[in-house]
Amino acid sequence: MTAGELDRDHIQSLERGFAVLLAFDAERPNPTLAELATTTGLSRPAVRRILLTLQRLGYVEGGSGRWRLTPRVLSIGQHYSASNAMIEIAQPHLLALAEQTQESSSLAALDGSEAVYIARVPVRRIMSINVSIGTRVPAHATSMGRVLLAWAPPAEIDRVIAESGLRAYTERTVTDPAEFRRALHAVREQGWSIVAEELEAGLLSASAPVRDRSGTVVAALASSTSSGRSDTARLQEEVVPLLVRTAERISADLDHGGAGRSPGPVVLNGRDGFF
Repeated sequence: MTAGELDRDHIQSLERGFAVLLAFDAERPNPTLAELATTTGLSRPAVRRILLTLQRLGYVEGGSGRWRLTPRVLSIGQHYSASNAMIEIAQPHLLALAEQTQESSSLAALDGSEAVYIARVPVRRIMSINVSIGTRVPAHATSMGRVLLAWAPPAEIDRVIAESGLRAYTERTVTDPAEFRRALHAVREQGWSIVAEELEAGLLSASAPVRDRSGTVVAALASSTSSGRSDTARLQEEVVPLLVRTAERISADLDHGGAGRSPGPVVLNGRDGFF
């Protein structure tokens, strides 16, 4: 499809509608029309029409000059989960991994320059990080992101480097493009990734690739912990083998359409995990 054909099929009003929806965030949970116009770069009359349309559809509601999202927006994400067989296939494996490691397990996919959590089995701890389905983290500073990028085409890696700027989140974040590419090469060679304290001080994580039947990496399986409970050597020795085997099992189930999945849920034994 040519650029001209793409432009002809582009629905600008739909794009603007999503821009307004995405302008609601933690910093702007109840924005005014003027704030939404400033954030999106759209005119106030355009934002007003979009808000009234979204209100009629039940996705936003307004009062006292401010707007807020309604619970109906959650259905968009639910439709993704319901239509994505990989999430259902992976869930019992995530439960089993969390039971074996006593740490939370997650599945993530790449979206732009970020890794997005698409499935998760949390294990409670007194000290935890708020991570839920849909949470986005920078791909370059996480083990999940590096697994997702390690087998990506060079052009996609270049795009992620350009978009993210390899921003430093801690003093340990890899910010040099050449060093980052070497790190991705190492992930490809060894088949897994460990990232220590590059996104947040004290946070350690390991990831392995999940592949579809064509061998394409479609997700990253991750297990996370803290420097107070583990270190990179222990993570590599004890967790990485479990992680790789679990990712291979999920990949095998994807290849067979879910046949051979672990039967029934795994019940955690009550010991706390990180996040």
